[in-house]
Amino acid sequence: MVHKGFWHKKKVFITGHTGFKGSWLTLWLASLGADIVGYSLDPPSSPYLFQQANVEKECHSLQGSITDYSSLLQVMNAAQPEIVFHLAAQPLVHTSYKQPLSTFETNVIGTANVLEAAKNVTSIKVIINVTSDKCYENDGLGGYSFQESDRLGGYDPYSASKACAELIATSYQKSFFQDSSLRLASVRAGNVIGGGDWAEGRLIPNLMRCYINSEKLYLRNPHAIRPWQHVLEPLQGYMLVAEKLWEDEKYSGAWNFGPINQPSITVEKIVEMTMNLWEKELEVIYPTSSSFYESLILTLDSTKAQEKLGWTPKLSTEESLAWTVDWYQRCIAGEDLSAFTYQQINTFITK
Repeated sequence: MVHKGFWHKKKVFITGHTGFKGSWLTLWLASLGADIVGYSLDPPSSPYLFQQANVEKECHSLQGSITDYSSLLQVMNAAQPEIVFHLAAQPLVHTSYKQPLSTFETNVIGTANVLEAAKNVTSIKVIINVTSDKCYENDGLGGYSFQESDRLGGYDPYSASKACAELIATSYQKSFFQDSSLRLASVRAGNVIGGGDWAEGRLIPNLMRCYINSEKLYLRNPHAIRPWQHVLEPLQGYMLVAEKLWEDEKYSGAWNFGPINQPSITVEKIVEMTMNLWEKELEVIYPTSSSFYESLILTLDSTKAQEKLGWTPKLSTEESLAWTVDWYQRCIAGEDLSAFTYQQINTFITK
């Protein structure tokens, strides 16, 4: 369990706070009394959760790119944070095929910039480096859940960039942080879902847009299996790692956060479950071929987080989908999304 008292008055710096995960994390930390400075580019989509849930009122929001080292160092030094969550990234596989250079610049050089800046700000004690479950070398055949010690790699530019970010984090840990007061962990989550994700090319946002705009759903990879989980599940893990690292450097290193004791579920099944929850059918179009390669099967082994952090997912896949559909239906109904997002956070905390 996340400890509310730990976060009260903690000075937290979040890169990518305007994104989907960053917005949920900012709201959760704000509800616990943290003092938050966010550093990010403009929100990546329109509409966007950062605006819909009025996240800006809960933090000191600064605009900038992690690829601009001098600006990043200046704002980080001015903020004098104690804990850094590095979430800023180019997060999409299909975008990485179209924009490989900017993907590598953001996800690789950007990560190095964040770690280098943090190294030079003496107030910082803990860094949580957020990468991806796609950082592992994956043959796509399945039959194996990746553990933290497994080989890193990546077929597409996004996955490769996240593997590189992990190598950079390990290098900084061994070269600079091992004998210092600064502690670093990398966290790898599965496919997160939840209210307020509007990114192009992701399954749930595409589904929601089809409902809102009465469109057909084009299903890119219907038989792909992913570790589906509500966004609050890994965020709980990230916060637990930060709390543990604050007390003991032995929690440095890599951590997986994925579903536990949940069935393997295909993209096609997620669509079926979502339509049942929405109580409305969509016309689904199955392309004859995909324009780019994606691994067919990806699953995570989260035993380490269970045993060493006491982290356990609270929501089943079906519950995660139900929470997500509920959020978007309330969005369509014009409800107060700031209040409802906080309501879901509070319900999750007490579950």
